[in-house]
Amino acid sequence: MEFGWTADQHSRYEKTRQAVRNEFPPGGRPREPFDRADWRVLGRLGLLGACVGAEHGGLGLGALDTARLFEALGEGCADTGLVFAAGAHLFACVVPIRDHAQPSLAARYLPGLCSGELIAGNAMTEPEAGSDVSRLAVTATEVPGGYRLRGVKSFVSNAPAADVFVAYATTDPDSGHLGQTAFVVPADTEGVAVGEPFDKMGLRSTPAGTVTFDDCHVPADHVLGVPGTGAAVFQRSMGWERACLFAGYVGMTARLVERCVAHARERRQFGRRLADFQAVSHRIVDMAARLESARLLLYRACWEMDEGQPARMSVALSKLAASEGAVASALDAVRVFGARGYLADDGIEAELRDAVPSVLFSGTSEIQKELVARELGL
Repeated sequence: MEFGWTADQHSRYEKTRQAVRNEFPPGGRPREPFDRADWRVLGRLGLLGACVGAEHGGLGLGALDTARLFEALGEGCADTGLVFAAGAHLFACVVPIRDHAQPSLAARYLPGLCSGELIAGNAMTEPEAGSDVSRLAVTATEVPGGYRLRGVKSFVSNAPAADVFVAYATTDPDSGHLGQTAFVVPADTEGVAVGEPFDKMGLRSTPAGTVTFDDCHVPADHVLGVPGTGAAVFQRSMGWERACLFAGYVGMTARLVERCVAHARERRQFGRRLADFQAVSHRIVDMAARLESARLLLYRACWEMDEGQPARMSVALSKLAASEGAVASALDAVRVFGARGYLADDGIEAELRDAVPSVLFSGTSEIQKELVARELGL
C-alpha cells in the first residue's frame, strides 16, 4: 500500500487547514447557530462541493481526497458543529442529488449547494424511525404531476436554516424498504413547516429540528432515482457520510492531541512539567494511538470506495473507530487540562459535548458493530 500523499494533496490539506484557522480562529466562540457568512466561507474554500464535479461548481474529488479535506476542516476549525453541518449537507444531501437527480434538477441545485448560497437538510429520521428506517411513517402519494407528502421528520440537521431538503417517504407500504422513495423538496414549498431548533447537548452551532410535510406537492422530476429506490439512495449516501464526515472528527482528535501536548509541555505542577508525569504522557499517547488507528481505517475505507469496492466493513470500522475514539480522547483532554478542561473558557468541555453525538448519528456504534458482524459472517 502507498502511505504517502502527493505534493498536490499535501498542499490542498495545508492550505485548507490554514485558511479555516484564519477564518475561524482558535478561541473564538462558535455562533449558535452558524450564519450564512460562515457557510459561504466553506463554499468558497470548496468544502461544500468537494466531491461534486467541476461542471456543477465542485472540486471533483474522490472519497479519499474529500475525507482528507474534511480532516483539514476538523483540525483547523474548533467549531465542530459547523464541521458537522457541512458534512451533513454534503454527504447526506448533495451526494444523493449528484448521483440520482435528473440533469435539469442537478443543474438547478448543485451550483448553489456547492457555493454556499444554499443550505440542505437530510429528512430521513422520524420520531419512531431512528436506527430502523425500514418503515417510514411519512408517506408520498402519487397524484397527477407528482406526489403529495404527509408526515413528520425529526432531528433534521440544518433544518431551521435549510433552503432545500432531501426527504424520504413511503410510496408503497406493502413493499418494505423497496417501497421508499427519495425526493428533493424546496423548503418554501407550500405545506412544509420547520420547527424551532432543538436545544442540544452538543453541536450547538448546527441547527436541527422537525420538518412537517402537510399535504405538500412535490413535482415528479424532483424524485431522486426512480420510485422505490429510496433505501438504496439513502444507503449510498450513508457510505459517504460514515466515511468522509467522520474525517472531521479525526481532525478534531488531532487538534486535541496537539493542544494536550502543548499544555503538558507548558504546565508545571510540583516543580515539574505535566509531560514528565507518566499518568499524563501515557494518556496523551493513548489519544495519539486512537487517532492514528482511526485515520488509517478511514483512509482504507475511502480508498476502497474510490476503487469501486463495496467497503461496507471498512466504512463501519472506520466510523466506529473515529467516533468512539473522539469521545474517549475528548474525555482524556478534559482530564489532561484538569479544572481548565471543565470550564467553558478553554473550549475543551465543548469538544467533549460535540464528540458524544458522533456515536449516535449516521448509525449508532452498535449498528456499526452489527454491520461488521454480518460482513464477518456471524
